[in-house]
Amino acid sequence: MADKQIIAVVGATGQQGGGLAHAILADPGSAFAVRAITRNPDSEKAKELAALGAEVVHADLDDEASLAKAFEGAHGAFLVTNFWEHMSPQREYDQARNLAQAAETAGVQHAIWSTLEDTRKSVPLDDDRMPTLLGEYKVPHFDVKGDANALFTQAGVPTTFLQTTFYWDGFLTGFGPQRQEDGSLVLAMALGESRLAGIASEDIGRTAYGIFKRGTELAGETVSIAGEHLTGAELAAAFTEVVGEPVHYYAVPFDDLRAAGFPAAEEIGNMFQYYAEFDTEFTGRRDLAKVRELNPQLKTFREWLAAHKDAFASL
Repeated sequence: MADKQIIAVVGATGQQGGGLAHAILADPGSAFAVRAITRNPDSEKAKELAALGAEVVHADLDDEASLAKAFEGAHGAFLVTNFWEHMSPQREYDQARNLAQAAETAGVQHAIWSTLEDTRKSVPLDDDRMPTLLGEYKVPHFDVKGDANALFTQAGVPTTFLQTTFYWDGFLTGFGPQRQEDGSLVLAMALGESRLAGIASEDIGRTAYGIFKRGTELAGETVSIAGEHLTGAELAAAFTEVVGEPVHYYAVPFDDLRAAGFPAAEEIGNMFQYYAEFDTEFTGRRDLAKVRELNPQLKTFREWLAAHKDAFASL
């Protein structure tokens, strides 16, 4: 353990960071040791990581000093924020700044920043195809991460910018097929006939592990990832195979999704419109063969569904 390089993993008890932590800990020949960064070292997930051999350390994304202390002596750091915890673009930006400055203070030699595209480069604020939100964003949780990329460059931290995408795990928490009054199953998504670049959340962490294993080769580079690019009809066909009865795809109009009334409905509507209308460039940046080079275990959608088959048994 003493001769292994430490990777500080922010969000180690979450989906992305957890995927990385478990990938390292499951590899007996790994050159890295895991330092799991969490606000709650006493949580069950933190205790599970400790039992697997991780060093568990407390830090808070809103507290730069705690992050700098947690990063001390680490060779690398996986950096991620959780917009959905508070839904404040300014707070997420401030947290990213804390991460960048803490990594610089601690002398981290290779950071991976989990980020997303700034959609305003494709849909300027004066473009009325979709509403502008909070006065300065089209898709706030995308745009603010894109804004924050510069913080790491300005801090002089050698950083790989890992552009993620839609988690298939979202199908477990509201995006999945729904039983209709007539008994049929419908997968309703605002995608039109376009493809969705999706990925299993754990594969984000596994791909980050592949990046760290290449040393600093990809520092300064942007790596855009996905597990598969599928249309709504193709997603529904995969669900049909798993649940054993027809699942029909319904293309929800973007405006209908924005008007659905749930928290962040406008933002989610804008997000799916961005996915749909910029399919070619968004999926085009995500070369699946290159992602698989970094992560040979990369799951297809059907493989992910098979692993979660029981979750859809009661549809």
